[in-house]
Amino acid sequence: MTTINLASDCGERTYDGASELKAFDDSKAGVKGLVDAGISEIPRIFIRPQETSEKSSESGSSSENLSVPIIDLGGIERDPAKRKEAMERMRRALETLGFFQVVNHGVPATVMEEMKEGVRRFYEQDDEAKKVFYTRDITRKVVYNSNFDLYTASVANRRDTFFSYMAPSPPSPEELPEVCRDILIDYSKQVMSLGVLLLELLSESLGLRPDRLQEMDCADGLVVICHYYPACPQPELTMGMSKHSDNDFLTVLLQDHIGGLQVLHDDRWVDVPPVPGALVVNVGDLLQLITNDRFKSVQHRVVANSAGPRISVACFFSTSFQPSSKLFGPIRELLSEDNPPIYRETTVRDYLVYFKEHGLDGTSPLRHFKL
Repeated sequence: MTTINLASDCGERTYDGASELKAFDDSKAGVKGLVDAGISEIPRIFIRPQETSEKSSESGSSSENLSVPIIDLGGIERDPAKRKEAMERMRRALETLGFFQVVNHGVPATVMEEMKEGVRRFYEQDDEAKKVFYTRDITRKVVYNSNFDLYTASVANRRDTFFSYMAPSPPSPEELPEVCRDILIDYSKQVMSLGVLLLELLSESLGLRPDRLQEMDCADGLVVICHYYPACPQPELTMGMSKHSDNDFLTVLLQDHIGGLQVLHDDRWVDVPPVPGALVVNVGDLLQLITNDRFKSVQHRVVANSAGPRISVACFFSTSFQPSSKLFGPIRELLSEDNPPIYRETTVRDYLVYFKEHGLDGTSPLRHFKL
């Protein structure tokens, strides 16, 4: 077992944040390692300062008048009326709340369950097996660490993450963790098919050709990001994931039964409750940019929980840090004299570089790319 010695908030010794961060990182055991080491108090590096906490917003976290819509995709390929209804509901959701859930989406329930179990197997194996993948080099095809912005964020989030670039240039099967290798490959193919369908529906809902967003390479890349949020003994002191917006075109999220995902709407936190068999879908910054603010990439977060571990799998449709010189800007068919471009063109990589430099600081990188 990895030995980790981090300070809690008990004031027993002088706190050295930089040293604590390095000790945590050097352990290569993540938050799961803290739990395994029997640490029952939250180390200082995870405690959110009172002045930056969002407790004032939590009173609206379970709004009675607003909920994330659940959209049924069953039969939309055969029934034009069902297809039109699904498109309209998606459009309304993404112009306002930025999130919706889909059921009857084509990804088998058995595949979804095995994907969650594969993530669990990865994190609950011996530390030595996981450390092979631990790195801060996010250009590697398989990356495991805790907090990509560990050294730049004001406070660390209480979660561990591993991810893999599954398109357009996936790793060889031998490069993937053995405990979840087969399901990562299978699940990625299933979600890629769903993503293409969703982008067709979103294109049509914007009045564009069904293949317009795919033609722009919005489905060219896929990053599968697997999060593990251990049960937290003091959830009120920390966060599973800070307020942020996604840095991709589209996100398809598989979450387990524990919950904790919240979306910010009109300064109120709205729960995105787990729905059996459903996948959560939300717009990323890059889709807001190319739709010239028609679709909203909204702030969301994950609250810490005492019931964990919570497992989620976020599939980002983006080429991320993989090399590409393709420029993305507002779609010309959506522009007019009354609706001029809001953003300048950028490559996905340049956008991600800016995002990584600033981390999950609660502000949208889109502001940097405005004209």
